[in-house]
Amino acid sequence: MALYKRVLLKLSGEALAGEQKFGIVPEAIQPLCQEIKKLYETGIQIALVVGGGNIFRGIKSSEKGIDRVTADYMGMLGTVINGLAFQDALEKSGVSSRLMSSISIVELSEPFIRRRAIKYLEDGQIVIFAGGTGNPYFSTDTAASLRAAQINAEVILKGTKVDGVFESDPVKNPGAKRFDVISFNEVLKRGLKVMDATAIAMCRDNGIPIIVFNLTRKDALLRLVNGEPEGTIVKEDSNG
Repeated sequence: MALYKRVLLKLSGEALAGEQKFGIVPEAIQPLCQEIKKLYETGIQIALVVGGGNIFRGIKSSEKGIDRVTADYMGMLGTVINGLAFQDALEKSGVSSRLMSSISIVELSEPFIRRRAIKYLEDGQIVIFAGGTGNPYFSTDTAASLRAAQINAEVILKGTKVDGVFESDPVKNPGAKRFDVISFNEVLKRGLKVMDATAIAMCRDNGIPIIVFNLTRKDALLRLVNGEPEGTIVKEDSNG
């Protein structure tokens, strides 16, 4: 039996780019949608936040001369593009979805309205949140944490290309230790790149655990929501 009734799934924009590292590769989206569909068919309510790094990175671009606020808005628009791609792929897989954006683009998406989003979830639709928080200087990690708190999600599931949270980069250091469980405060203390510090603090303050897992592993989503060992759980300190 699933441990959760409502979850928020956070994916990086790079997950849509496949091996080419840039843009959107339909062949890369379909396997992700199939994994999400398996979770959807269990009856769990699913919200989705996708980054925009496969299209545009605000911080890096601002370092090269683009005004930071402008660059961040450009990045937010990238998440809308990714949201549209995911909506199309999900619906072709037979999964009903809604795209809600923090930036008003009425021809393409609905504005984010909390009560409406919750109603869609309760009606069995996947809700895709795009446009970040709608404000510059905040990442899609922070947007995911904010939306999770607003819709009363029980957990954030962060899909990555590695098997959880490691003490150092497992690509550069194959011998790096993986944590099964780690506290929010320890993540902040060690400076581990789980989510940015604002997102981690928001999850900590609202009691929303994060499970970091490898989305490329077949049925990983199903295993972790059923309580099987999968990835790393980031949660409050055991001593409160």
